[in-house]
Amino acid sequence: MDTFTPVQAQPRLHHKAISNWLFSVAALVFIMVIVGAITRLTESGLSMTEWRPLIGFIPPLNEGDWQRVFDMYKATPEFQKKNFWMGMDDFKQIFFWEWFHRVIGRVIGLAYGLPFFYFWLRGQIPHGYHLKLFGLLLLGGLQGFMGWYMVQSGLVDRPSVSHYRLAAHLSLAFLILCLLIITALSLRGSKLNPSRALNIHAWIALVFLVPTIFWGAFVAGLDAGLIYNEFPKMGDSLMPPEMWQLSPYWKNFFENIPAVQFVHRWIAMTTAAIILSLYAHALYRNKGEAAFHILGLIVIAQVALGILTLLSGVNIGLAAAHQAGAALLLVTLVICIYKTQPRSNTAQTNIPAN
Repeated sequence: MDTFTPVQAQPRLHHKAISNWLFSVAALVFIMVIVGAITRLTESGLSMTEWRPLIGFIPPLNEGDWQRVFDMYKATPEFQKKNFWMGMDDFKQIFFWEWFHRVIGRVIGLAYGLPFFYFWLRGQIPHGYHLKLFGLLLLGGLQGFMGWYMVQSGLVDRPSVSHYRLAAHLSLAFLILCLLIITALSLRGSKLNPSRALNIHAWIALVFLVPTIFWGAFVAGLDAGLIYNEFPKMGDSLMPPEMWQLSPYWKNFFENIPAVQFVHRWIAMTTAAIILSLYAHALYRNKGEAAFHILGLIVIAQVALGILTLLSGVNIGLAAAHQAGAALLLVTLVICIYKTQPRSNTAQTNIPAN
C-alpha cells in the first residue's frame, strides 16, 4: 500500500491510537530538529567524543568525570584549533546541548520502539502497515548512525563536522518527520480533496524545496551565514566576487562558502515564489484546505526569518526558528500533496475521518 494512501475499509478500533502515537513521535522529532539547530549554532556537536548508546544519557556526575570528558575534548581538532581558550565552565555549556540532543534521540527511540512492538505483538497494527512502521523504526536507527558518522568527521583532522554529513543527517530527520505525519493521517482516513493540477503543482514545489533545505544545511555546516550579512546584494552586486574561485567550477556550488550562500539565497526565493503560486492556484480552484492557507503563511514567515537571520549575523534564536520553519514548511507542503492526490491513485472509500 502506498504511503500516501488512506487506510481502506477494515476494523478501525486501534487506528486512532496508533495515529496519535505517530503524531506524538513526530512532535518529539520536531523538538529534536530545534535542539539540533541550537546544538549546531552553539558549536556544541563535537563536545561529546564518546558514543555510548546504552549509558550515554548519564551526564558527568562529579568533577572527576567532568575532567575526563574535558580532557577527551581537548584532544580534538576543534579544541586545539578553535576553542583552546575554553575553561571547564565554557565546556559545560556546549556539552549540555550535545548531551541534551542525544538524550532526546534516545527518548524518541524508546517512544517509537516500545509502542511499536506493543501494537505488533497484540496484533493491533492494520493490514498493510507492518512494513511501513517497521521501516520507520529502521530509519530511526539509521538516523542515530548518521549522527555518529557526522560527529566522527570532526574528530580526526578538521575542527568541524562535514557539511555533507550534516546535510544528510538533517535531511533524514525531515524525511522521518514527513513520513510519521503522512502515515498518521492515512491511518485516520483523513478526508482528501483531489486535484490533479494542484497535486502536480505541489510536487513541483517540493522538487525545489528539498534542495533549498539541503543547501541551507550546507550554509549551516560551512558557517556561510556569517559572511555577506546583507540582502539582496552580496558586496557590490547580487553575485559575490568569489563565486567561481574553486576549480573545477561545479565545486563552487558545494564547497565555496560565498557561493553556497548565494545558491541558498536564490533557490530559496525561487521556491518561495513557486509555493506562493501554489497557494494562489489553490485559491483560484476554490480548494479551501486549511493546509494551503497555513502553507502561504509559513512560506512568507520563512523568507522573513531567513533574511533576518542573515542580517543579524546568525542570531541563534532567529536561526533556530528558521530551521524549525523549514521543517513546518516541508511537512505542510507534503500534507498538501497528500490531500490533493487524484482519486485514481488514492482508491478512497467512504470511511469518515476519526
